[in-house]
Amino acid sequence: MSNDSRIDFLYLNEQDMIKAGVLDAGRCVDTMEEVVSLLGKGDYLMGGPDHNAHGLMLEFPDESDIDDFPINDSADRRFIAMPAYLGGRFHIAGQKWYGSNGRNRKRGYPRSILMATLNDVETGAPLCYMSANLLSSMRTGAMPGLAAKYFARKDSDTVALIGPGVINRACMRAFVAKFPTIHTVKMVGSTPQSKTAQKMKKFIEEHFPQIKTIEICGEVKDAVKDADIICEAASVMPDHWPVLKKEWLKPGAVVISTNGLNLTWEDEMSFRKVVDNWQMYVDYANEDGDEYLDNGDRKHMGTVGEDLVFLQRDGKINRKDVTNLADVINGKSEGRKNLDEIFLVSIEGMPIQDVAWGYECYQKAKKEGIGTMLNLWDEPVAF
Repeated sequence: MSNDSRIDFLYLNEQDMIKAGVLDAGRCVDTMEEVVSLLGKGDYLMGGPDHNAHGLMLEFPDESDIDDFPINDSADRRFIAMPAYLGGRFHIAGQKWYGSNGRNRKRGYPRSILMATLNDVETGAPLCYMSANLLSSMRTGAMPGLAAKYFARKDSDTVALIGPGVINRACMRAFVAKFPTIHTVKMVGSTPQSKTAQKMKKFIEEHFPQIKTIEICGEVKDAVKDADIICEAASVMPDHWPVLKKEWLKPGAVVISTNGLNLTWEDEMSFRKVVDNWQMYVDYANEDGDEYLDNGDRKHMGTVGEDLVFLQRDGKINRKDVTNLADVINGKSEGRKNLDEIFLVSIEGMPIQDVAWGYECYQKAKKEGIGTMLNLWDEPVAF
């Protein structure tokens, strides 16, 4: 074999990723805009039979007769593989892989530990292996930033955060990057004295000196009052999702949900409804089936997007009542029609987002000599 068979790949640890721009929120929002545009054009692949799966989850059983077999004895204990191909200028394949365990916090680790791999589409050769905790948080926060860019009023100055945790910290970076008019942030956590709320307040004070008013509220109603952009990122189980009522919202508000909200069907039907990937929520609904039926009435057990699928199947809304974000970006559907419209936007994670933001960081790292080159082989061993 010739020396052409040698394969090296770039390794980027967390500090390398920071140097490579992983925290550049404005650029991340712009990259997600490209991703969603390609999604709308069909220039992508994800897992599953319909190529729209969030990922493949390795779930542990509740009990096992095998000694030392891992069981579901901790919150959020799982592994997920999230493969994808993204076309356009990216033309890259990759995967985010992560393990999660609620006990990690006692060890001083984050709940989830994530890595991402980029691969050459033609040969499958690894191009880059990178730390992905910050990558994942930033692309997750950038999507609500993108939704706000398209649907929030241009003069938006007040943000309400439902769930002041890691995801909404990333969302704040995106909101501030695209809305220099923001001067007020209101938030609601489990309690006004919660550590996450206090930590978010300190984060905003340190990173966004232009924010003049920071208010920690005791109730969702108080947090969303007078807010232009409302972002839900509550890390709770479905039966504890925050209650939100349309009557609490000001005209022109945009409500962005990354997990779930407890809304009445009537309120859900009255909003302008937008999702990031309708087919993905259809797949979720197909998987869940009648599990979320309670005496004939749908329980709010799925994401907002999944709720909308069930509303459509139950004949309460039409498919045309729900807009794909990509169609607005690609000019196929209309965005905001008037200043008083209230938008409800459902955002879920997709591996094409990880691949795209990982690619951007990889390109900058290559250009600036960041990271460590590792060797896979000089020549593959004949077998």
